Amino acid sequence: MTESPRTPRDAWAFMRAGNDRFVKGTPAHPNQDMNHRDSVADGQTPYAALFGCSDSRLGAEIIFDVGLGELFVVRNAGQTISQSVVGSLEYAVAALKVHLILVLAHDNCGAVQAAVDSRRPDSVMLPVNIKVLTDTIQPAIDRVLLNNATTDVDEINIDAVGEEHLRDTIAELLGTSELIAEAIATGDLAIVGATYNLREGHVIPSVVLGDIE
Repeated sequence: MTESPRTPRDAWAFMRAGNDRFVKGTPAHPNQDMNHRDSVADGQTPYAALFGCSDSRLGAEIIFDVGLGELFVVRNAGQTISQSVVGSLEYAVAALKVHLILVLAHDNCGAVQAAVDSRRPDSVMLPVNIKVLTDTIQPAIDRVLLNNATTDVDEINIDAVGEEHLRDTIAELLGTSELIAEAIATGDLAIVGATYNLREGHVIPSVVLGDIE
């Protein structure tokens, strides 16, 4: 078994290499065998936490070609911040000592599309718990509309909204969690915000906080 990453740089390099293998169709499927399953049964030491959208096409361990015990995964529709998300990520940092938090969006996001569609005059009222999620995406829509000098949601690209929402998610995480912000300041942790391309499989980073290069 390859030695586990011990720095944010190493953690990101591992994940990037795994994604490259996935994109090329040459996955190694590491740490997924019976012996490794037994070895992690009594405890976990993941090197990274992934907070991403719950979309069924976004299988975290698959797209990064990693195995059991390597990623601490938190997911919900549209990767929207909540108290439970922040608490889970703080646990990953404070208790599990992960070196990296990857906040992962994807193109053609259904949650983003639902938020955009809710702006249409003929939109149907969303169930209250879904509306809680889509409401967090509304500021991103406002900025994209402003940047495009329009008030018509038909004139904007949902992936542009998704990118703005990704940045909002990271900003809210840092604004909510002093623990995570301090871990970045000390160099123990890095955050990468990235978008997964559903068709090609690439993970493209666009926000980096901390030392990963």
